[in-house]
Amino acid sequence: MKVGFIGLGAMGLPMARNLAKAGFLKAIWNRTPATAKALAQELKIARAREPAELAGATETIFMCVSADQDVLALVEALASGLTPGKIVVDFSTVSWETARRAAAIVHGKGAEFLDSPVSGGVEGARNGTLAIMVGGPGATLAKIRPALETLASRIMHMGEVGAGQATKAVNQIMAAGINQAVAEALAFGKAQGLDMEKVIAVVSRGAASNWFLEKRGKTMTQGIFAPGFKISLHHKDLRICQAMAEQLGFPLPVTTMTLADYQRLLEQGFGDEDISALYRLKRPD
Repeated sequence: MKVGFIGLGAMGLPMARNLAKAGFLKAIWNRTPATAKALAQELKIARAREPAELAGATETIFMCVSADQDVLALVEALASGLTPGKIVVDFSTVSWETARRAAAIVHGKGAEFLDSPVSGGVEGARNGTLAIMVGGPGATLAKIRPALETLASRIMHMGEVGAGQATKAVNQIMAAGINQAVAEALAFGKAQGLDMEKVIAVVSRGAASNWFLEKRGKTMTQGIFAPGFKISLHHKDLRICQAMAEQLGFPLPVTTMTLADYQRLLEQGFGDEDISALYRLKRPD
């Protein structure tokens, strides 16, 4: 299987490296040419001059970018290089509507499309332990599963195109609630003058244990907020979730609260920090 990869950001770069290590990666393209050039030299693989060239040279195209408009622009740019039998897989977090629009463009060229957002953070991307939520035909997923298994420890087929993004929306809403709970609880512990390393150590082994507490609790209480997962990106994702919920007439009070908190942090210039920087608003002065 010849795989091409587009989007060499915080998540995409380690994912591309894992694909190369397993022998799947044949070509890359990135909006910032210098990043693609450096990785191509490191991995000794081809660097496409444009997305359509990458599509023409590979069988499966993986994409990992930031926003809905980026996904649609890239799919349009890929289109002239797509032919029947090729597969486009989008790891980005976008709306279910965007996933369906992208699929329609790809299907118009006789190619196949899967919306496959991921969860697990930079650590999961680096370690090949992501969770992937897949929307699209199960037969298409079966064709590329060996490549996905180099990236993830859990691959779940969720249903038709758009179902992957709908599932990722559930994940992002849950992440917002966990962030709120962990930040508030640790700030409460700090206000009581507790030894926060001990608090995190014991709570992490009890009923309130969770990935975010274990991975971000210590740095959060130390005032270290290196991403991780940027506030600006989670804010973008939660706005997508909010729009989806409005279509359903479904209230999301924790999401609404988190969006307001993130907006405050964005206005204060902290948008590029990890979402654990929510602790800035909770901690005692």
